[in-house]
Amino acid sequence: MGGFFGIVSKRDALADVFFGTDYHSHLGTRRAGIAAFDEKIGLQRVIHNIESTPFRTKFDHILEDMHGSSAIGCICDSDPQPLLIRSHLGIYALCFIGTINNADKLIEQCLESGHEHFGAMTGGEVNTTELLAALINQKKDLVEGIRFAQESIEGSASILMLCNDGSLIVARDKFGRTPIHVGKSEDGYSVSFESFAFEKLGYTAEMELGPAEIARISCEGITQLSKPLNKKRVCAFLWSYYGYSTSDYEGVNVEMMRYRNGEIMAEADMATGLYNDIDYACGVPDSGTPHAIGYANRSRIPFARPFIKYTPTWPRSFMTARQAERSRVAKMKQIPVKDLIEGKSLLFVDDSIVRGTQLKETVDFLYENGAKAVHMRSACPPIMYGCKYLDFSRNRDDMELLGRRIIMELEGKEGFEHINEYSDSSTERGKNFRKAICDKLGFASLEFQSLEGIIKAIGIDESELCTYCWSGKE
Repeated sequence: MGGFFGIVSKRDALADVFFGTDYHSHLGTRRAGIAAFDEKIGLQRVIHNIESTPFRTKFDHILEDMHGSSAIGCICDSDPQPLLIRSHLGIYALCFIGTINNADKLIEQCLESGHEHFGAMTGGEVNTTELLAALINQKKDLVEGIRFAQESIEGSASILMLCNDGSLIVARDKFGRTPIHVGKSEDGYSVSFESFAFEKLGYTAEMELGPAEIARISCEGITQLSKPLNKKRVCAFLWSYYGYSTSDYEGVNVEMMRYRNGEIMAEADMATGLYNDIDYACGVPDSGTPHAIGYANRSRIPFARPFIKYTPTWPRSFMTARQAERSRVAKMKQIPVKDLIEGKSLLFVDDSIVRGTQLKETVDFLYENGAKAVHMRSACPPIMYGCKYLDFSRNRDDMELLGRRIIMELEGKEGFEHINEYSDSSTERGKNFRKAICDKLGFASLEFQSLEGIIKAIGIDESELCTYCWSGKE
């Protein structure tokens, strides 16, 4: 995944961009970069690997080394960015959020149409940001180029560009899958994935770009370069999982959505009696916690934290490249509160169940510390399809998903014709699906939030949400 942040100001912008970009650290842990524009120097750029060191540590020198009244920063799990590009359209710094699934095809098309070469990374791979620039530069101006690039890409691309005149050009993905917020202060404007990032720096919310909308931003104001389209498919996983709790997307606050989501799950359990004999409702930290608070508030089961994650020094375990390392880091981070575990029946709410490996280790850890029973609730429906639009998961094959593997074990490939039944707890296939996961992962019981329930919790019409990973609907 990834996030970006930009400033255009009447004063030096580096401090705001340093802190604003750092506020996107929850969205990526591999690469980070900052580009700045200074009237005397022009465009400058620095990129660092942040896999083992936080953004703040790697970039703490930036306020002495770089200056400029306009700057952009990004954190991502993909290729290094922002890149500095020089073309017939001018000199600019470019970064984007999203993924390009048809990169190989687009590279070949560029080469066949006269693009002489790309800079190659290890193994001959092409930086996807450079590919994006190559697509943009095929047209006569930046707006036409951005439109062409977004139409050509299979996946998604929300774009932030710093131009050689100090202005910013921003373009939201053509279906609005990821957000772009604009804030305003007396000195200028900010652009951000996360709305809270500029609010903490003294900017007030000015607007949120619509799908495919393109705007140029300078200290003088915002100029719309391309109107938004009507069709919208905002990633619903923003609210249930990877969006930050204090952010608003499409006017819906993440934390409040998660409380509502937990309440809806509790109501479903109360209707079936599944929540009986539970001592504590708990969240798998961190993103499962607000869902669990909502569950506890509605069910009146006391909320508790039977284990605490030790986060001051350990990296985010799900982001590391090797499964063995992810598992070890996850185990080292979990510190038990034995008085809340021994002899207790615990109901945990997790934000999602993807591969299930780390969750199995968490359940084993709870039983090792004396838990009587561990019940599990997923704050979203079963994930049955790998995301085609955003790079928020390392899954490269649908069979890495726990849901797919369970169906294969139960019924073979024929079962994939009945995914909707497996997702539905009221069907025979749905019941067998949940029992098989319980047996594999050690749960006393398991239930998933329904698709209808999570859409209700978000409060946005289903036609404007992307639920592909759960429903397979594009």
